Amino acid sequence: MTERRSPTIRRRRLGAELRRRREAAGVTIEGVAEELECSASKISRIETGHTSATPRDVRDMLRIYGIVGTESDELVQIAREARQKGWWHPYSTVLTGAYVGLEAAAGSIRAYEQQVVPGLLQTEEYARAMIRAARPDISVEEVDQRVRVRLGRQSLLSQDDPIDLWVVLDEAVVSRPVGGDAVMRAQLERLVEAADLPNVTLQILPFEVGAHAGMDGTFTILDFPEAGDPDVVYAENATGGLFLEKSDELQKYIFIFDHIRAAAIRPEESVALIAKLAKEPLWKWRPKGSAWT
Repeated sequence: MTERRSPTIRRRRLGAELRRRREAAGVTIEGVAEELECSASKISRIETGHTSATPRDVRDMLRIYGIVGTESDELVQIAREARQKGWWHPYSTVLTGAYVGLEAAAGSIRAYEQQVVPGLLQTEEYARAMIRAARPDISVEEVDQRVRVRLGRQSLLSQDDPIDLWVVLDEAVVSRPVGGDAVMRAQLERLVEAADLPNVTLQILPFEVGAHAGMDGTFTILDFPEAGDPDVVYAENATGGLFLEKSDELQKYIFIFDHIRAAAIRPEESVALIAKLAKEPLWKWRPKGSAWT
């Protein structure tokens, strides 16, 4: 697989490499900070990938660890690449966290969604309606920017080395007419089209299964093709989401996803159901404004 040069994953990888070399040299974060005349928090944020390091910072840190020559030059080059701007940089004012950058570098994604169609599979009209409803406090311009980012991300499914996407949708996702009847029907048709791609798998988790392993919430598991890039779980929320990287956390979510996938309708049956709902949607079964009896 061709490596996707996401600056986010470069920064994350660089931090991990710097941490490994510091620990091997027996140097503390405080010791490095003292040598470089900076705060310990800066070194910590570089090592966790939350802050970009300048090539000079990296060279100076490696000198402290006794690393020079080719090995140093390679890591300094990664630092340069990590400071480049991703295609999404112009929209940084409407993005929270590092998710888009990690997504761009992933080899595969497994996701469970309880309420909405994942961004990689949304139509423009669905995305616009969903964002307006979820964020009534933002301007029309910001809605437009968020929609552009969402549509831009979708090239990951059709590029030369497309990402592998496996999504389990709760039945609620295909039951609620986000944007109204016409918008939602078009969105369901888009899901059927996407499922025809060899790298996309869709399943529906029906209401009839009752309680299930994913009831704690929506999550996404991002797998990276490079051995040096540990996989990560992203649990989304209204303020941006939480990244989980510890091995036990990752294994827990893989376990949950496998149970959800096993409880869901098989992919081919799920696609057939979505196609049927596009023609005979669930929300048409109940008159608007009526109460359940």
